[in-house]
Amino acid sequence: MALTSTAGLAAAPAERESIQDWLDRQAGRLFIMPAVVLILGFSIFPLIASAYLALSRFKLAPGGYTLTFIGTLNFRKMLTGSQQFHLLGTFGTITLLGWAIIAGTAVLVAWGTLRYLRSGQVGIVGSIGRLITFATALALAVMFALDLGEGGQLGTIATTLFYVVGGVTLQFVIGLGLALICAKPIRGRSFFRVLFFVPLMVTPVGIAYTFRMLADTAVGPFAPLWRWLGYAQTSWSADAWTARFVVLIGDSWQWIPFIFIVLLAAIESQPRDEVEAAQLDGASGWQIFRDITWPSIAPVAATVVLIRAIEAFKIIDLPNVLTNGGPGIATESLTLHAFIEWRALNLGGSAAVAYMLLFLSTIACVSFFNFVVKPMRGARA
Repeated sequence: MALTSTAGLAAAPAERESIQDWLDRQAGRLFIMPAVVLILGFSIFPLIASAYLALSRFKLAPGGYTLTFIGTLNFRKMLTGSQQFHLLGTFGTITLLGWAIIAGTAVLVAWGTLRYLRSGQVGIVGSIGRLITFATALALAVMFALDLGEGGQLGTIATTLFYVVGGVTLQFVIGLGLALICAKPIRGRSFFRVLFFVPLMVTPVGIAYTFRMLADTAVGPFAPLWRWLGYAQTSWSADAWTARFVVLIGDSWQWIPFIFIVLLAAIESQPRDEVEAAQLDGASGWQIFRDITWPSIAPVAATVVLIRAIEAFKIIDLPNVLTNGGPGIATESLTLHAFIEWRALNLGGSAAVAYMLLFLSTIACVSFFNFVVKPMRGARA
């Protein structure tokens, strides 16, 4: 009996000690839990509220408003109904360029599928994710082909993707070039680093008004040049593609410094001994970049492109101030589309557009992370 009591007394401190150890291990999670719960609450509530709005019709009523549940009507109007031209565009006859877009996308989808099947890591979740990604890519390719056809017109989805793909590509190429130049021991590189970073400190509205003035062919600062070239009587805002390119150039001017400064830091942090050894062996600048610099900065480059793409999906300031979405809806992004619907008190339609943007951006960014960022990080490790 005495032995039993002694064993019980010995087990009690051990049990108390194990609880203390558990608390010590979980201390970080316990302290951060209130902040996580608060942030999740502020994030999840708008998603739930906007989801209900997207499935409802909002109307002002005496003393307030009414919300009537209408199911998926807002989405059906945008995808197959009266608002299809606004979201998906006006479909025309597919031209040779359109068929080339569809064929190129189909080849990429087939290559991605074959590569996945050969990887030996085929799973249910991965298969479903790739099915959604490839089906969305093919659907977007067909949509682009129809919008670019004879008699077609781009909708807000195609315009947004033009800003994302075209803008981010242009920004990355120029930002990488400037970073490679400023990483060299040239005179005044510190001055150029500061100069290139200035546009990032200007507000998007200020940039929009600046480019609106610069592109003015009648009284802008480049008006003498436009007159000399014979463009004094033309209006860039009256042509759909010219207006889109002005918005894209303004957005690129603002965000090139962000890509430049991140890539410059990545280039300067790479091991110098490898570069110096390659130079001693007679390697050219292109060979050093291809075999040493690019593999070193590729994970950082992929990550910065992902961050920039997420921001590009939300572009609204420049097309709103520069062109007000015009001519027609030529420069209207999905975010501006949702804002215009909200301003017209069509809150259900605005929420539906916002959810279409969420769906599209999530698929694009998750696919880019899985197919580009993750493999680069794995190869680097």
